[in-house]
Amino acid sequence: MRSIPRVVLPLLLVSSVLSGCVTTSSTGDAPLNQGNWPICTAIGGLTGGGLGAIESSTWAAGGAVAGAVIGTLICYAQDGDQDDDGVFDRRDRCPDTPPDTPVRHNGCPLPTYPDTAPDTPAEPVVDAGEPVHVELDVKFDFDKSVVKEESQADIKALADFMSQYPQTTTTVEGHTDSMGTDAYNQSLSERRANAVRDELVNRYGLASDRVSSVGHGESRPVADNGTEEGRAINRRVEAEVEARP
Repeated sequence: MRSIPRVVLPLLLVSSVLSGCVTTSSTGDAPLNQGNWPICTAIGGLTGGGLGAIESSTWAAGGAVAGAVIGTLICYAQDGDQDDDGVFDRRDRCPDTPPDTPVRHNGCPLPTYPDTAPDTPAEPVVDAGEPVHVELDVKFDFDKSVVKEESQADIKALADFMSQYPQTTTTVEGHTDSMGTDAYNQSLSERRANAVRDELVNRYGLASDRVSSVGHGESRPVADNGTEEGRAINRRVEAEVEARP
């Protein structure tokens, strides 16, 4: 069996001592690693010098130099994780990352972004809502086109609604019963429509271009003209307005 040369023995012993200080390097928890190579150099130099001195004083200096070199190389070979960021020191380009900092593959911190976007004024939500519909039904005495006082409250309500919604317009429609000729009833229906229009414009102040009038004579009955009750219902003026809030 061939014996180990004496010059190799201190080097092997230095390697054994430093390797004994190293835990499993693959887990990144080696106490000796690239980050603390000065410690490895010092340990290696002392260990090599001491082991060399066992042989002779001449060997002490050489063993110290060889031990320091080997100690440095052993530290360099370790994959420790000094800042505990999950990236081994060999590849860590940012070795002093604060604890619990998310890092890239090279050990440098990931860029951070605000959790929420900066506050910006919200666009107003427009709720159109359901259209509002108002109807007017004014009754007249037989063969008359004079607006009765009892109808003023309904006419005013329509005027107030149109004042609230100035974009609205309306058409006032006059009607008659079937008594009389068609021509006479057509003229009577127009007079009735104009009478209500005049109330809206002259009494309640609506602009004249917002209210128009038309007569339909007896052509559009809503009740039986064969009875007095039905004819009273047909002697009417109607108007309707729709507005969106």
